[in-house]
Amino acid sequence: MILPSAETHDIPLEEFRAHAHKLADWITRYLEDPARHPVLPPLVPGATRALLAPAPPQQGESLDTILADFERTILPGLTHWNHPGFMAYFANSATAPGILAEFLMAALNVNGMLWRTSPAATELEQVVTDWLRQLLGLTPGWFGMVNDLASTSTLYALAAAREADASLEVRRLGLAGRDIPRMRVYCSEWAHNSIDKAAMTLGIGAENVVRVKADAEFRMRPELLEAAIAADRAEGFKPIAVVATVGTTSMTSVDPVPAIADIAQREQLWLHVDGAYGGVAGAVPELRHLLDGVDRADSFVVNPHKWLFTPMDCSVFFVRKPAVLKRAFSLMAAYLETAEQDVVVNYMDYGYQLGRRFRSLKLWMVLRAFGAEGIATRIRHHCALASQFAGWVREAPEWEVAAPHPFSTICFRHVRPGEGVEATNARNARILDRVNESGDIFISHTMLGPTYVIRVALGNLGTEERHIRRAWDLLQAAARAG
Repeated sequence: MILPSAETHDIPLEEFRAHAHKLADWITRYLEDPARHPVLPPLVPGATRALLAPAPPQQGESLDTILADFERTILPGLTHWNHPGFMAYFANSATAPGILAEFLMAALNVNGMLWRTSPAATELEQVVTDWLRQLLGLTPGWFGMVNDLASTSTLYALAAAREADASLEVRRLGLAGRDIPRMRVYCSEWAHNSIDKAAMTLGIGAENVVRVKADAEFRMRPELLEAAIAADRAEGFKPIAVVATVGTTSMTSVDPVPAIADIAQREQLWLHVDGAYGGVAGAVPELRHLLDGVDRADSFVVNPHKWLFTPMDCSVFFVRKPAVLKRAFSLMAAYLETAEQDVVVNYMDYGYQLGRRFRSLKLWMVLRAFGAEGIATRIRHHCALASQFAGWVREAPEWEVAAPHPFSTICFRHVRPGEGVEATNARNARILDRVNESGDIFISHTMLGPTYVIRVALGNLGTEERHIRRAWDLLQAAARAG
């Protein structure tokens, strides 16, 4: 059956225009006051699903009906990450330039797998990753690419580390059924579990991720790293990589990257630095020292969607030896060959994904709209709010800060003299639950060894002193309630 031309459109363009204007108005109203919604929906599991049709419609429905259902069924079940009271995990913001970029990205529907499939997409990605390098104070010589998440970037880093040892011939022969030594990857005991997932995915194995003990400030101990490498070599293992972290997930500690780089260099190991959260601090001159040693790494990741006001998802992966990364992943099918392939960057060669979203567009628009000064000002503001909040905790009876806070995330807890660890942990969990039930504030927790601590992460563009004051008032009230 050949459809009449009028039926090949999804909806008439005039109708699209009308709905686009309505949606722009809706988004504007939402961004004006996201706090009119509870930051955390008061729902039980399955509540949203129960409101949704169990099967797709037989006939197409109008956009008016669909958008009305969105407001009725979907919106009440969302956690509002743009809410100024969102202080859980790592707070982030979808800012106006990034949202507009997402609109353009969807309309253009670009696949940036090859230079030819959209030359401007490839070249913008090259330029904007170099802009970010400059913003963070890194030296020239880094190859940058935009991925979805830091987990992907970490997997790429370990794949490159494995490929860097050509004697393994993993690309050609794989790992199964071969008499080769077990590979080892080293990281702090507080490093992100994406390292373990990458090791599992790459066939290295979770047991071969060696988690090195940290010091009292939750930083990897270089002397223990060196000892672990020596012990593994003596046992016949093959160390291939070290992962250092600038801003660990639980308490945002910063590993001693220069000392770790010394060891990696002596041992000829690939050094990857996970700056998914903390790396953005390099945009603030007085915080740039937290990235000391990163320029000596083989790879580095930072997530603009965490603290650089870029909508999810956007992770920038930097690598010093792009040829090694390319060797790990490149595979050219005949239908992808182009005349210019030897003189351009084809980003599909540097990862496992063929299809690639035009993510560099939103980072480019955000960087241009805010500028280096605007970004630094806002990061400073968040760090100042964090210092203010930590000061309130330190000054209050029966409250204590549980870890250093070099960025804008604070770990703390309520304590009572003579109370056991289990009782203290349970009470802090109750405090957190009561705060989150308010609908005004959403905070999270972590475990520092056996100790349950509450986390407040400040990074939302709309968060001001009145919001952290509200959080502190709720915390104190919850503590008084027991």
